[in-house]
Amino acid sequence: MRPLTVLVTGATGFIGSRVVSQLLNAGTIGRAITVRALARAVPQGARPLPGVTWLLADLTDPASLRHVADGADVVIHLASRIAGDEAQCAAVNVHGTTALAEEIRRSGVQRIVHLSTSAVYGPGPHRGISVDAIDPSPVSAASRTRLAGEAPMLAAGAIVLRPGLVLGAGDRWVVPTLAALMEQVPARWDGGRGLLSMVDVDDLARLVTALATTADAPSAGVYHASHPRPVRNRDLMAELARLKVLPDGLHDWSWEECLAQLRCSSGAVSERQFSLLARDHWYRSEEIWWAACCPTGPGPVARLVAAAPWYRAHLGRQRNVSPAASASHTA
Repeated sequence: MRPLTVLVTGATGFIGSRVVSQLLNAGTIGRAITVRALARAVPQGARPLPGVTWLLADLTDPASLRHVADGADVVIHLASRIAGDEAQCAAVNVHGTTALAEEIRRSGVQRIVHLSTSAVYGPGPHRGISVDAIDPSPVSAASRTRLAGEAPMLAAGAIVLRPGLVLGAGDRWVVPTLAALMEQVPARWDGGRGLLSMVDVDDLARLVTALATTADAPSAGVYHASHPRPVRNRDLMAELARLKVLPDGLHDWSWEECLAQLRCSSGAVSERQFSLLARDHWYRSEEIWWAACCPTGPGPVARLVAAAPWYRAHLGRQRNVSPAASASHTA
């Protein structure tokens, strides 16, 4: 049996690099897998990996995407732009994704996994909703354009994943933003009641790999892709404090007190971002794990033990840097 050929966009990113690793691991225990890792540049100092071929292309340059999917059995589209203005985000998340979808259709690829985000639903609070139980109502350029980018991928027959917050070593948004918020609002926000959809980056990579390689993939469509058990904000913060990633010893404040403090603070975190991290934003995600026959693992809070050293080192280096400053268009 010939190897399964998988094209991965965003292969150098937080999620993409984990997916490449998981694909290579899967190839050692089942059908051989060759990976075409698509990126704007090969990572500096990257060592050659057996089974990985680097393709240089840029989603903002549709001409560079010509023929990238030729001969591929599966395309995993993880690249996105997560910050910037509307035009910058659209160049990657809409126009680039549309150009890639056209290449996929021209090449006849039958299996596509596309990464979106549950942020397309907008501000919430959201409590245990299923896919499209409410209409998406994105409020940022990134989430608006990522929602728009789902359409060409769905038209090409993609499995579209909407994870919530993604944790793990390499996370430059979730925990760094929690740290910044604790400086702006030094309290247990609304008593830590908020329930959040989260997933560990390596568990998400396992799920993506399972969807790419399983013999019987679920039908094309949109699926939530967080760990099925939502995380209580106070449990997340308590574990981060126990691991000495964030400080402890905070008092409960009401939501109104928290908002008042945020509005008079000089920090960079917006009220929308605060709500996303502190109030209910959870989405039923069991279906895709069952469909992929992929074990969910113990959950993102339990996985923090392994990520804690990276977080401690990163927060020490980035203490005076805005968490939104590291925008990129790789996943």
